[in-house]
Formats: sequence, C-alpha cells, structure tokens
Amino acid sequence: MPSQALITAQGVCKTVATGNAGGEKNPAAALSILHDINLVIKPGESVAIIGASGSGKTTLLGLLAGLDTPSAGTITLCGHELNTLDEDGRAALRKQYVGFVFQSFLLVPTFTALENVMLALSVNGRGDANTAREWLTRVGLGDRLQHTPRQLSGGEQQRVALARAFAGNPAILFADEPTGNLDSKTGGQIIDLLFALNADAGTTLVLVTHDEKLAARCQRQLRIDGGHLSDLHEAS
Repeated sequence: MPSQALITAQGVCKTVATGNAGGEKNPAAALSILHDINLVIKPGESVAIIGASGSGKTTLLGLLAGLDTPSAGTITLCGHELNTLDEDGRAALRKQYVGFVFQSFLLVPTFTALENVMLALSVNGRGDANTAREWLTRVGLGDRLQHTPRQLSGGEQQRVALARAFAGNPAILFADEPTGNLDSKTGGQIIDLLFALNADAGTTLVLVTHDEKLAARCQRQLRIDGGHLSDLHEAS
C-alpha cells in the first residue's frame, strides 16, 4: 500500500439515466450528479465531506469506497485502481482495507451484538469471538453482548456498528451521517467515541455529514455544491 495516498480521484464524474413517462430509463436525459471530482486523501487524515441534502455526498462516498463505479474518471483505493476491478474484486478490496458506519446501523436483526461483530470478522478473517468481545467492551457494551438490536437503543446499536467497523482493523473508515438517526445528546456521545477510537487506531476517516460543526472536528473539510467539490482550506 502506498504511503503517500490512500485514496485518489481524478476527473471523476457520475451521471444517472432518468426515467421517461413510461418508467424506462432515457440515456439522453441523464442527470449529472458529480462533475470533475479531484482529491487526494493521505494515511491518517480525517476528512469531512459536507453539503446540502441531495448534493451528492453519499454518491461520492460510494464511489470512493468502490460501492459504485464512476461514469468517467479514475479512483485509486489503497493502491488499486477501482476501474480495473470487477464487483468481486472491489468487494475483496473493501474486506481487506475498509470499514463502514452508516446512519441506519445495518445490523443483522436476529443476531446478538456479539454475533454481529463476529460476522464481520469472519468475513474478513481478522479476528475471533475474543476480538469481538474486546471491541464491544471498548464501546461500552461489555454487558450487552447477548442482546439483539431490538433490545438495544439507537445509540447502543450504533456502538455495535462502531465495534464492528473498527474490529476489522481497517485502513480507512467511511462514516455516512453516523448520527442521523440519533438525538443530539446521544449523537454527540457517538461522535466523541468515533473520534476517540479513530485516534487510537490511527485509521483514515472519511466522514459524510451536513453538520458543519461536526465537519470542523476533522482535519480537512470538503464541500460539494452543484456537483463540484471544493477544499474549504484552499478556498479560505
């Protein structure tokens, strides 16, 4: 893995075909979401991507993580050019290098907290039940290992998601509106925990948010407006 950049994007664009009156996609009426995105994210950085609802923040995160493919341009993730990989190849890359925290938690509802973390570890082959227990204890859920998501509060479910993400020792963590389903007090606690765990692990963080105060906690803030990306430090 290169030491100079974990992620690079060059000339990245994303367009989607819109539907006509009959519901069929019409390539001629494509909607342009992202335009000529260029960025470099180095190891250990914390980077916030901010913008209004519908601005393309989550679309960009999906492209950078290899969950989707750009319509034009190139993206390199941990030294691998995503454009050259098929879906299986991108999935393998994510298993090796990437962790995720989403707004909606995305826990398996019939699994316990311990089983949810163990499932993620079994997928990437980076730990066992002891590792899962250790991380759940670190996020304050050492006494809730056998509880299923419906037996946990929203904040506790997001703590499970944090344990699941960090237990795999990812090189980079993508967090998409991680407090979007939480009240302000609980959300603040989760963010404090996220940044503390991230600092301890030395993980590169890419955080998507509409909250400028939250974005200010990251080392860099990038704004999407009208499909264009700007670095607020450079703009200032």
